Amino acid sequence: MDKITFKTSIGAFAGNEHEDAYEFLGIPYAKAGRFEYCKRIDTYEGVFDAGKMGNACPQYRQFYPNLQSRERLFYFNEFRRGLDFTYDEDCLNLNIYTPKNKTACPVVLFFHGGGFNSGCNAEEPFRGYELAKRGIVSIFANYRVGVFGYFSHEAIEKRYGRNGNFGLDDQLNAIHWVKEHIKEFGGDENNISIMGQSAGAISVQYHCLNHENEGLFNRAVMMSGGGMFPKFSLPKKANETYDYWHEFMELAGCRSFEEFRNADLKTIFDAYEAIKQRRKDSINNMMPVIDGYLLKDSIDQLIKDPLKIDYMIGYTNCDFYAPIMAHIGNRFAYDNGAYVYYFDIDQPGDDNKAFHSCDLRYMFGRLKTSWRPFRKEDEKVSEQMMDYLCSFAENGDPNRQGRILWQKTDGKNRKVLCFRLNETKMGRPSFIKLTMNMLKRGEPRA
Repeated sequence: MDKITFKTSIGAFAGNEHEDAYEFLGIPYAKAGRFEYCKRIDTYEGVFDAGKMGNACPQYRQFYPNLQSRERLFYFNEFRRGLDFTYDEDCLNLNIYTPKNKTACPVVLFFHGGGFNSGCNAEEPFRGYELAKRGIVSIFANYRVGVFGYFSHEAIEKRYGRNGNFGLDDQLNAIHWVKEHIKEFGGDENNISIMGQSAGAISVQYHCLNHENEGLFNRAVMMSGGGMFPKFSLPKKANETYDYWHEFMELAGCRSFEEFRNADLKTIFDAYEAIKQRRKDSINNMMPVIDGYLLKDSIDQLIKDPLKIDYMIGYTNCDFYAPIMAHIGNRFAYDNGAYVYYFDIDQPGDDNKAFHSCDLRYMFGRLKTSWRPFRKEDEKVSEQMMDYLCSFAENGDPNRQGRILWQKTDGKNRKVLCFRLNETKMGRPSFIKLTMNMLKRGEPRA
């Protein structure tokens, strides 16, 4: 790996040169104080060192990895083992991968998952080397999660006239940054796809339900998170979360908003562990809220009129709530003419089936960095998935010569593209299989 310096109109960036790609890591796109909405960064003094990963948002796993939990250990082994992470509230940064010596390339901006309370852009398999080979500029964004991303309080409402959704607002600012500056890195600012998995996919959907975002991006890819979730997990109004956050502050020993705004990280995450033992609704309160700004109304109303753009949706055979994930994804797809894929390849190495998020490694060409004994057939599927994604990013149609024809869903066509180990074809997922996987296997475990 060599070093490369890009001199641009917004500053100079010293990144890494690989065989087929340039890599620029940890570029800050915005800055924010705790419980403040971020302000974008548009100029950079001197030469910015973009040779290493940036900070991740502070999160529970920093203090409470709880690897005795078989599910937590599973995902640690899958995407985090052997990697180093730094945590800081100054965490709004981008990792950019760009083809060598090319301009006006299609752009894919990806938002990681993690249940809105964890995750970062430095995890495996968030690397864009293989997409760069195919002429795509890819960007992986960090945004605020958990307490720092979704805290709501009367003092915030009083100051800004809006509330909560710091993480969702970070993402929107990242989209604006890419729209304004990605041409400096070889990207086409008029050909942007936003993409996410799990909570990242739900976030992408929320951006697609806000018509003020018209023209910011051309298409959207939602992996294991497209559609609309059941009533129990739909966003609340911001003021409906106040009782949860007041109790959280009490557990942190904070009597005022200002005390909580200045509390140390360990105190905050001690309180988080405590409230999870006391209440079972943390996940429902630590997520986007209806704020009248980014989410203007209830999701079940907004979803009736999403942006008129190109959509791609995917889910796996052992996703979280697998049959529900498939049903909601299909329903959104039928209404909006989306391309849908069903990932039906049980992963080699254990009995966790095609677990939630396993398709990420295939989509970004990162099978070789896994401990799993992937086969030549897996590599072929990965090549197919990357080809489809790159074609979709280019012009909204995933099809290209030499690949199975992927038909768009609509009111008449209800078939989806099924990825299986030795066969890729249009077909229908088995909801019996999806349901049995959910009941028998459930969440992946080490």
